[in-house]
Amino acid sequence: MSAGDAFVKLAHRDPTILICTDLQVQPLGEHRADSRAIIAHCAALLALWRQELWPVLHLKRIAQAPWFDPASGLTDWVAEFRPRPGEMVFEHPLPSAYSSSRFAEYMASMKSVDCLMTGCSLDQTILATAIEGFHRGHRYRVVADAVLHGHCPDEAGYLTAIVTAIGRFAGTERSSDLLIAAAGGDLTHARP
Repeated sequence: MSAGDAFVKLAHRDPTILICTDLQVQPLGEHRADSRAIIAHCAALLALWRQELWPVLHLKRIAQAPWFDPASGLTDWVAEFRPRPGEMVFEHPLPSAYSSSRFAEYMASMKSVDCLMTGCSLDQTILATAIEGFHRGHRYRVVADAVLHGHCPDEAGYLTAIVTAIGRFAGTERSSDLLIAAAGGDLTHARP
């Protein structure tokens, strides 16, 4: 295959989209101090996507009353995750991001979309969006070591159960594998 053929092949494929969910002050403030490693994985992936100028989407759930109080500061983005110019932001009222008509229309406009999901709300936004996306023919992969979930008595067991459930509708990845694959230029190695 010539270099021209390789370019044509790449030009017809939409890039992998990094979707950052609920990385605002309130959701992150609700998590334990030992969540720092997870947040660091989210930050590393976001930094890579920004460096490579790959597409980034930010999701913000607006269903809870504090989200509608602009003076509270709870909806403020955590500084390192604040959307930059060119990065899209979608607000959604229900757990699935597809409850935002703008998000649903954007995803429908993509030819062959492949998305990586990181951030908060594993047991709500990420789960619901991955399931709905599966039924709409969109490919999602959840970065299992870069997601946070609600509190429960058995944190490890709960995480395993949610990731297993998501695995029926989406692929799962580890941030270290993605960073290694990106260094080699191939983020498609584990597509579902």
